[in-house]
Formats: sequence, C-alpha cells, structure tokens
Amino acid sequence: MNEVSLSRVVVSQEGDRLYSFEYAARVTETSVTLVERFVEMGLIEPRGSMLRSRDIGRISQIQRLRRDLGLNLVGAAIVLDMAQEIAQLKAQLEAHQSQHL
Repeated sequence: MNEVSLSRVVVSQEGDRLYSFEYAARVTETSVTLVERFVEMGLIEPRGSMLRSRDIGRISQIQRLRRDLGLNLVGAAIVLDMAQEIAQLKAQLEAHQSQHL
C-alpha cells in the first residue's frame, strides 16, 4: 500500500476534510470492498471517491453494532438512523420547551 495515498487529506469547498476509501478501510479495520458496499447500499454518502469524517464514524458504528448485537448492515444502519432522529427530536423538544418557560 502506498502510505502517501492513505494519509492524503483533501478539503472540500465546504471545509470538510475528505479521506480515501483506503484510509477509511484502514482506520475502521475493514476492507475497501466493504466500504464500497456501504456506498452501494446507501449507508454512507461519499463525495465522489472520498469520505467525510462522519462517514468513517458511521462505518465504525455500524461495524460495532454488527459485532456487539449481531445486526446485519441494514439493521445497524436503521438503528443509527433512529438514534439520530431521536436526538434531533429531543433537541427540538428542548428548544420548544425553553421558548415556553
């Protein structure tokens, strides 16, 4: 493997740090093939051929749910999506409650 390409970081126009699929596979202890499968299934959304930090975090979370709870890829993604939605709803509720105190 070429260490230069693995450690290369690109910054998007929005200021997001972007990483290669190879880097994502290395830091999440998976394979590039699995990272590509996550993309094909819509579990992560790359910017071209690069991933944001949050995508790499999502790969790690999905892998942890698969390992710890025995969930399949889609099940793990659903759990993460529901957790994110719950967090957003809690934030909205707290904002609404603080406006009406």
